[in-house]
Amino acid sequence: MDNGSCCLIEGDPISQVMPPLLILAFVLGALGNGIALCGFCFHMKTWKPSTIYLFNLAVADFLLMICLPFRTDYYRRGRQWAFEDIPCRVALFMLAMNRAGSIAFLTLVAVDRYFKVVHPHHVVNTISNRTAAGIACALWTVVILGTLHLLMENHLCVQEKTVSCESFIMESDNGWHDIMFQLEFFLPLGIILFCSFKIIWSLKQRQQLARQTRMKKATRFIMVVAAVFVTCYLPSVSARLYFLWMMPSSACDRSVHVALHVTLSFTYMNSMLDPLVYYFSSPSFPKFYTKLKICSLRPRRSKAQRPEEMPISNLCRKSCISVTNSLHSQPDVL
Repeated sequence: MDNGSCCLIEGDPISQVMPPLLILAFVLGALGNGIALCGFCFHMKTWKPSTIYLFNLAVADFLLMICLPFRTDYYRRGRQWAFEDIPCRVALFMLAMNRAGSIAFLTLVAVDRYFKVVHPHHVVNTISNRTAAGIACALWTVVILGTLHLLMENHLCVQEKTVSCESFIMESDNGWHDIMFQLEFFLPLGIILFCSFKIIWSLKQRQQLARQTRMKKATRFIMVVAAVFVTCYLPSVSARLYFLWMMPSSACDRSVHVALHVTLSFTYMNSMLDPLVYYFSSPSFPKFYTKLKICSLRPRRSKAQRPEEMPISNLCRKSCISVTNSLHSQPDVL
């Protein structure tokens, strides 16, 4: 990257704003998606195509969360990259790939729910798990090819003593990266909004079915998907479009840079909020979360309990047995 293509902002507030946001996203996102992956691997008894899509969504979110500590360290050092060129490329590629993968599988989940509710007898609803796994592999291939350019380019920018590592050259148009960034928002947004509208409209047309619990859950599910997607990705896309529209006058504007970086952190929040999608996707997940809560609240007893620590039922049973034995041991007085 050309050394003159990056701005050096005095008193950069991004270094103070970003670490707390990324730490919050990492802790909650890694915990939520880690628990979800455990649920998929050890609790889910029967797998369906929708389960396969949700599992891949959880994998993409969890991998993205693993990359956040490196970005947190980068911002904590005042946007000073402490590693070499190759780790910078890999970190940015992993962030972009898993963010795109998360969007792709979130969209696929919405499409799957659309066919199940609006077209329940469509052939798409009868595909096998092997076909669903093939669709997931094809989607990962498209995502990797779309973000592979980040591995091919140098993203280090040296300005005086500062070495930054950014996927966006904030001071210019980024060509294919900008196209992918906009495309991976607007195309899925159109698909998700279409699926949401058609599902809600279909349920309103079938008033009797709309009263059923299953259909109400389908409505809540698709609304959660749409809300999570729009909330997490619209701010960053809007900020980037505004930046490109105002460029070059906003090239080194501090407020614009802060807005761009903070809204980009919202895209990581999507992976933190996706466990809500799992919760509303299947009745198995509320049961799994309830089971985890009960296990965590259950008191742990030591192997050897003293009599006063034993449950009341055990004490009563033992006392009754001792009284009975004593009565049997006494001789008859009559």
